[in-house]
Amino acid sequence: MNYLWAFLVGGALCAVGQILIDYTKLTPARILVMYVVAGVVAGAFGIYKPLVDLAGAGASVPLTGFGNLLAEGVRKAVDEKGFLGALTGGMTAASGGITAAIVFGFLAALCFRSKGKST
Repeated sequence: MNYLWAFLVGGALCAVGQILIDYTKLTPARILVMYVVAGVVAGAFGIYKPLVDLAGAGASVPLTGFGNLLAEGVRKAVDEKGFLGALTGGMTAASGGITAAIVFGFLAALCFRSKGKST
């Protein structure tokens, strides 16, 4: 049942993004920012945690999960370090994922060659 919920929630988030790309004039970069901000807002109102408990990776892997991770990191760091935590908490919480993205991107760049666009 966990896989079904992960598929439904993750698929719904992706489907909404695709609909926004297809039927609005929003650029993918703006949609990306909207998803991250939506994750922050949903986490602030306590909506995102129950969604992650229900759907697992279906809710935590998309961009909304990244926004929620940043917000949770800031919340915990502010509780521990005060105002300074507001500046450092988000990156501290997300540092593992960011590092993995950089390392795997670098390894992919070493293994594959990009091709120029042909006109």
